[in-house]
Amino acid sequence: MKRGWEVKRLEEIIDSNVIGLVKNSGEQGANKKYKYVKMNNITSSNEFDFSNFVCVDASSEEAEKYNLKDEDFLFNTRNSKELVGKTCVYRDINKDTVLFNNNIMRIRFIKMINPYFINYQFTTKPVQEKLNSMKSGTTNVSAIYYKNLQHLSLFIPPLPEQQRIVSVLDEAFASIAQAKSNAERNLVNARELFESVTQEIFSSFHDGWEEKSLEELGQITSSKRIYKNEYVKEGVPFYRIKEVKELANNKDISIELFISNKRYQEIKESFGVPAEGDLLMTAVGTIGEIYVVKKDDEFYFKDGNVLWFKDFKSIDPYFLKFALSAFVEKIRRLSAGAAYSALTIEKIEKHKVFVPSLAEQRAIVGRLEALSAETGRLEEIYQSKVEALEELKKSVLQKAFEGELTGMVAA
Repeated sequence: MKRGWEVKRLEEIIDSNVIGLVKNSGEQGANKKYKYVKMNNITSSNEFDFSNFVCVDASSEEAEKYNLKDEDFLFNTRNSKELVGKTCVYRDINKDTVLFNNNIMRIRFIKMINPYFINYQFTTKPVQEKLNSMKSGTTNVSAIYYKNLQHLSLFIPPLPEQQRIVSVLDEAFASIAQAKSNAERNLVNARELFESVTQEIFSSFHDGWEEKSLEELGQITSSKRIYKNEYVKEGVPFYRIKEVKELANNKDISIELFISNKRYQEIKESFGVPAEGDLLMTAVGTIGEIYVVKKDDEFYFKDGNVLWFKDFKSIDPYFLKFALSAFVEKIRRLSAGAAYSALTIEKIEKHKVFVPSLAEQRAIVGRLEALSAETGRLEEIYQSKVEALEELKKSVLQKAFEGELTGMVAA
């Protein structure tokens, strides 16, 4: 620890702390007098969101006791495990009377403490680990009680050093946020470029192309039902939506279910199994994940959850995949209206696509696969940049609270 710094318990630097005002949902409404802060007003970046208030009525005594002032430190005492311990510093931008609810503890520090310095320190790994150890409660709802929080140890330098560190961190994090925003925008641009090209190809009629419904081009069906008592410990892989989605996104498959080789052969002889060039598309929950069956694939899949496109002789399977993917949002809308998100065979059969000659289909596939590969390469670059910037934030914070932050950190 740097010379001049002290270790203080939270209780030693607090002037006052109050748990917020209890107002049930029946007491909340748009026509009430005072804005009323809940934990969803604190964003993932530990800042305050003024766009989503509810309002309540309160007595003058309550309004005085639970009114937030500029630079009040807010701590989430009770919520889901992920949200408990979330903090922010309140900024009184609009000069309104704003009250806070009973999941929030309002903390006011002694004069020699900068609340923004404490807010930054609460986001560091050591403090987060300590807060996690304080959590108690059920799986769904956790709490951190002041009787435990008050003993939390924090590094406290002199006030001028606190202010300097906050200034440096504000500037550094603003630069990092801008760099991250640029990288994320580039990531979106790379994806939008690919989507715009596919839309250009598949959204309108071209000379020599035919418009066909999917039921005119091939058969859309599902699998033979497999019952739980037919599962075995090893044999032929049995895929559900999870595994088809992994296949569609070129991820490693975590195979959990199997059917016997004997049962697979029975189904193959009497009903058929997925063959090279067939398509599988997820049809319940996650709609529109598409996998083209490969030559050496040997598996079976769950009925109803996955649609099976087979015997599409006049259309290249990868062209069909791109054509379907170009309209995946439209396809997903076809599933609307059910109690849960599901796409039926009857609905998808009516979907129409524009179809050129096989030679032109294959030329388009080659072009799109090359563009897809380049888009994937750019996505990896930009995603790596975003991840590196997140690591830089952690590094800057660590240096700040080890007394090693000497100046502006370039992003």
